[in-house]
Amino acid sequence: MPSTKDIVVGLDSSTTATKAIAFDCSGSLVAQGRSPIPLLSPAHNRYEQDPEDWWRSACEALRKLCLQIDSSRIAALAISNQRETFVPLARDGQPVRPAIVWLDQRCAAEVAWLSSRVGVDYIHQVTGKPPDLAPVAYRIAWMLRHEPDLFRRTAMFADVHSYLAWRLTGSFQTSWASADPLGLFDMQHCTWSPEILGILHLSLNQLPQPVRPGAVIGAVTESAASATSLAPGTLVVAGGGDGQAAGLGVNALNPARAYLNFGTALVGGIYSHQYKTGQAWRTMSSLTGDGYYFETSLRAGTFLIDWFTRQLCPPSTDPASLLHELESEASTVPIGSDGLLALPYWGAVMTPYWDPLARGCWVGLSGSHTRGHMYRSLLEGAALEQALVTRMIEEATGTSVSEFIAIGGGAASDLWCSIMADVTGKTIRRSRTLEASSLGAAICAAVAAGLYPTAAGAARAMCDKSFRDIEPSAENHARYANLLAVYEDLYPTLRDTFPRLAQFRTS
Repeated sequence: MPSTKDIVVGLDSSTTATKAIAFDCSGSLVAQGRSPIPLLSPAHNRYEQDPEDWWRSACEALRKLCLQIDSSRIAALAISNQRETFVPLARDGQPVRPAIVWLDQRCAAEVAWLSSRVGVDYIHQVTGKPPDLAPVAYRIAWMLRHEPDLFRRTAMFADVHSYLAWRLTGSFQTSWASADPLGLFDMQHCTWSPEILGILHLSLNQLPQPVRPGAVIGAVTESAASATSLAPGTLVVAGGGDGQAAGLGVNALNPARAYLNFGTALVGGIYSHQYKTGQAWRTMSSLTGDGYYFETSLRAGTFLIDWFTRQLCPPSTDPASLLHELESEASTVPIGSDGLLALPYWGAVMTPYWDPLARGCWVGLSGSHTRGHMYRSLLEGAALEQALVTRMIEEATGTSVSEFIAIGGGAASDLWCSIMADVTGKTIRRSRTLEASSLGAAICAAVAAGLYPTAAGAARAMCDKSFRDIEPSAENHARYANLLAVYEDLYPTLRDTFPRLAQFRTS
């Protein structure tokens, strides 16, 4: 190994901040920098960002990093990015409108419009994702139909990965694992789908060049070096979407070990060497470049906790103390929350029902229930949902998950992890790696720099090997199996109710 270039950097540009983290060859964190990214909401359910803030935040995070280490030691940098966010750029590189963020829901009509023209089954098989609000394809369709003048002015539809690659190297390139969440990418042929592009009136030169994860995109230019404090010529490497990057960052590279991110959304991923599609998951590319993740997503993960503490609890000057009180109260509540069951679709439902009109609810609420019951029922509802979709994937694909590597802020909850273990029947292994997405990107950088021959080998060497395990209780799992039988009937029973209620919503 080169003695002078012994560090790799994972640059993780998430929805709210950029983290630049340097790791050594063993995966130990050496230095880090962080900078926030503003999120704008110009109207209800519309979310936008200024792409200049992506770049400003990345530069600031990298400058903070380089204050702590000699930048000449950096062998390579790779990018991890928030998925399903894009910005349309004019020929001079200036945005023709603000970037539209993955949280945005303006494109509901376009999901039906594009699906009817391309075909629901075709979209699912080619892109790996059933039609849904999240993929960029439907928001590009929204631009085509509602902002035709801006659409015609757009020379490049850039995702976050390709935008940062361009600012660092001068080249618009994106990883396969960043391209596939856009809903425009033929996952089996690793190219943009000509059929979908044709319907959207897009040409190949309006999209970044897709490259294999771990490929060298280019080198840091003199101007980028001045802005970031990186050494000119530092290798910039294709990483991938932050979800799949986290999978690599916890070495979840076989079906028995899945990752489970207790973040704003509760997102799980089961690795597969084979490409398969199904209603219970969306298929995503792996950062190894030769595999896939069957990914589940509950839009309301820690969002449920934040909502509950903000809306249904007295204002508190110490949120940490309030959360401790809730956890303590909920821990004394028995399994099943004394007959209170939560359907956790506060943000509609993706896997496995793909219903944008679905909403959350409590069933069984009575005057004897306390906030501890309500809080526990939310944790149980999220765990029941994860157990349901995991079982559906195992049955459809013949895989068998034995453990979830838990990451994200919600994984700090002993109660939630214990409930998750008991409900799913899987071991919950809590990783000490706080920034798994950055580490996953850094693993790609390590391979490109020649520090390791393969991503799998680098992951074995660099990922956390010491976990805090929570084993499921056989007795509790049996009790939860009875509750799961009730839970899985809940959405099908209410399915026809949600569109009837939707006509009364004012926003």
